[in-house]
Amino acid sequence: MDTSDDRIPHKSGFVNIIGRPNAGKSTLMNALVGERMSIITAKPQTTRHRIIGILNGDDFQIVFSDTPGIIHDPIYRMQEMMNRAVRSTFDDADLMLYLIDANDKFTADEPLVQQLRHVEEDTTVFLLINKIDTVEANRVNKLSKQFGKWLNIEQVFAISALEGTGIDALSQAIQQQLPEGPAYYPKDQLTDRPERFFVTEIIREQILEQYHQEIPYSVEVEIETFTEGDQTKSGEELTRISAIIYVSRKSQKPIIIGKGGAAIKKLGTHARERIEAFLQTKVYLELHVKIQDGWRDNERELRKFGYDR
Repeated sequence: MDTSDDRIPHKSGFVNIIGRPNAGKSTLMNALVGERMSIITAKPQTTRHRIIGILNGDDFQIVFSDTPGIIHDPIYRMQEMMNRAVRSTFDDADLMLYLIDANDKFTADEPLVQQLRHVEEDTTVFLLINKIDTVEANRVNKLSKQFGKWLNIEQVFAISALEGTGIDALSQAIQQQLPEGPAYYPKDQLTDRPERFFVTEIIREQILEQYHQEIPYSVEVEIETFTEGDQTKSGEELTRISAIIYVSRKSQKPIIIGKGGAAIKKLGTHARERIEAFLQTKVYLELHVKIQDGWRDNERELRKFGYDR
């Protein structure tokens, strides 16, 4: 009688994505998870929170973590807390994905390079050279050699997160690298964040897209009410959402609203369409603007907005 165990071992682990602001971390995580977990814009510092995205298979579970880009000289308490969220990823990772923009220049005193030199010995580092579709072929080799002198890199991947180039090979390598372990989350779970969080992120994404200069960086969004179970006149399911947009200064409120309310109406239309696609239901969205002086340096307000997670 054959008593051998032919079961395929289950593999799991925490895979944390780090890099400079605008390196493409959110685009990468969305590509790896196959869902839109993180908001994406062309502006730096789009991501403010550490966001978990979970990829499940029959014999594996990968817990990806998207982080804000490290801010070298934080001005506000908010930015200090964002940097703290990045530093926390060095403590709980089985695998670090260090994502760099192939167009950027780097030196040995790069803050993330210095931090990666001190990660736990059992933490593996993959170097991901992103946006390879925008540089000459020899640029990848130059960067590989450069970072190979500074860090103990397990593998190097040339990718384009936006175009999907190299993502399948990277995903397979990540699965192979994972240790044996249990599923840390239910297999049908995609993230550790509630729907409300992603609704605020969608609204903030549209603010980043629609407004310019300092305005997008001076606002935060909070869900006031989130009511499910209503119906439209035609019988479709309806979710009613009321959200508050907080601004840092009195002068910013009329900019958000716009002449005759045109700007906030446009914002509401685009945000509602994106939220409906996300929730897969009709949405009635109300937006209100309130002034909260200096919220970016207010510890209590920052905790309310989730920056202490």
